[in-house]
Amino acid sequence: MPREALLNSALALQALGLNQGTSGNASVRQGDGFVITPSGMPIDEMNANSMVEMNMLGGAISAGKPSSEWRFHRDIYQARQEVGAVIHTHSMFATTLACLRKDIPPFHYMIAVAGGDSIRCAPYALFGTQALSDHAIEALKKRRACLLANHGMIAVGKTLQQAQEVAKEVETLCEQYWRALQIGEPHNLTAEEMQDVFEQFKGYGNWNK
Repeated sequence: MPREALLNSALALQALGLNQGTSGNASVRQGDGFVITPSGMPIDEMNANSMVEMNMLGGAISAGKPSSEWRFHRDIYQARQEVGAVIHTHSMFATTLACLRKDIPPFHYMIAVAGGDSIRCAPYALFGTQALSDHAIEALKKRRACLLANHGMIAVGKTLQQAQEVAKEVETLCEQYWRALQIGEPHNLTAEEMQDVFEQFKGYGNWNK
């Protein structure tokens, strides 16, 4: 059931250190709408009934108050029919680089996990606003993940498991990039080298399933 799956995802994100307390949120598509984690509730206090069902008009159709970030969840589902789950984290290294407003270049071939040859950083906008959603949609074009300036990360997938795997990999990449920057400027892969990676990825892992 979507509510149980969403609760398990929220607990997993906390266990992985990608979210803590009341930070971050997640959702899963359900029928003509979606189910999203509640607003302002510590993860340890959530249960399956805490999850809030919403329609694509932005209205809650079950008890509870949805995450204040419901707009970009709704807008991603409307813009990307292939997306079945959205995860937003305030994880340490993704947020650190987001506060520097840095795109992540192709310093490592696993950047391809995010769907392109970079991980874009969306411009800053106040949390919960339509402006933030608009920026996120643009940064996510042909991508499975983006950073949000001075905020955090969004990862998407066909399933909650895939979105969670993308979020984990992006956080790892952000940590690696942060560490590389402590020493110098990494050597980035060329467009041709990244194209070879995309070809190789067609038969690799769960990223294209």
